[in-house]
Amino acid sequence: MKDAAFELNDTMGNASLREALSWHERHPERPIPPALPEDGIGEQATLDGLAAAVLGQARGLDSPLAFAHMDPPTPWISWITTLWNARLNQNLLHPDTAPAARDLEAQVIQWLSPFFGMNGGHMVPGSTVANITGIWAARELRKVEEVVASASAHLSVRKAAHLLGLRYRSVDVDAAGVMDVSSLGDLSKSCLVLTAGTTSVGAVDPLKLQAKAAWTHEDAAWAGPLRLSQRHAAVLDGIEAADSVAVSAHKWLFQPKESAFVLFRDANAAHQALSFGGGYLAVPNVGLLGSHGANAVPLLATLWAWGRNGVARRVEQCMQNASDFADRIAGNSGLELWARPVTGVVAWRSRTIPADILQARLPAGSTSLTVLNGEKWLRNVAANPNVDIAALYDEVLKATV
Repeated sequence: MKDAAFELNDTMGNASLREALSWHERHPERPIPPALPEDGIGEQATLDGLAAAVLGQARGLDSPLAFAHMDPPTPWISWITTLWNARLNQNLLHPDTAPAARDLEAQVIQWLSPFFGMNGGHMVPGSTVANITGIWAARELRKVEEVVASASAHLSVRKAAHLLGLRYRSVDVDAAGVMDVSSLGDLSKSCLVLTAGTTSVGAVDPLKLQAKAAWTHEDAAWAGPLRLSQRHAAVLDGIEAADSVAVSAHKWLFQPKESAFVLFRDANAAHQALSFGGGYLAVPNVGLLGSHGANAVPLLATLWAWGRNGVARRVEQCMQNASDFADRIAGNSGLELWARPVTGVVAWRSRTIPADILQARLPAGSTSLTVLNGEKWLRNVAANPNVDIAALYDEVLKATV
């Protein structure tokens, strides 16, 4: 039986989900005023007016056909703990305002670091900030002068190099979208960024290149949680020798935006290099952020509720969904599969219908587009454990007749 994100919720979680998603059906849409009103309409009326837009018009990421992006459905325990955070408004910049929240973030990092061979780190809002932070540490600790990444690397890597005043060198990829190691050249003054799960096709760069560079940063924003699965952890073998690792918890750890973390093999040295003090601070401010909310609380709650096995089962279900869908595409002579999915991303196209036309025929939220070698391909991403692969493939068949 499919072990999906909402199928394992208890009665309270399922009732809460149904209540939230049906709110908009009971409240008519109220036009939002074009300018800030002088007098407000009150909290309840505002919620009634917003329900149709926020709930009614949002994309259902837990839908049986939601298979388009790296954005997962979230478990109900994360909704509750996110509301706690909003009520308390803790600021981890100041220990006096968030003593428990600081300890909880440290606990989450302590739980997760060993899976990646790291010994510490900190939470950030997303992998863009995590990548900037890891490369910043490389500049401070190893005096790197350039950033080297594959042509398939996330745009945040190039952005980090620009912000940090470092040269940026893009390396070609092979036919599978993996970094071509034959063109790396001298890395003695380089921060080498290896991607574990590229955005377009989910490719994994050779992760055992760490010794070749002054610093190696692993962008595991997408595929990092595979390390919690005994079945799939080996896909990321070699990551444990990196100097820093970025992981987005709001992808395969099923967290609300904005939740990610950056880890270091020597967190003490990295944090010391990235720390700034001030007369108004009781402790040094570590990393890029100033004020910093308690976004570790929903993550800790989810991990505590599910355990490693619970996370692994959901990720493994996603991987199986991608494999099953790829099998169907490969078995259809009218369709073309880019490659077997490595980390749950399936790229494919019709042999006769242009990708953008076919995508427009498919249900909204089911399939996205990507560009590979200058050509448009369809893209499906296994972030939703609840997807119905048979139903989605039926939609593909209807769209290609």
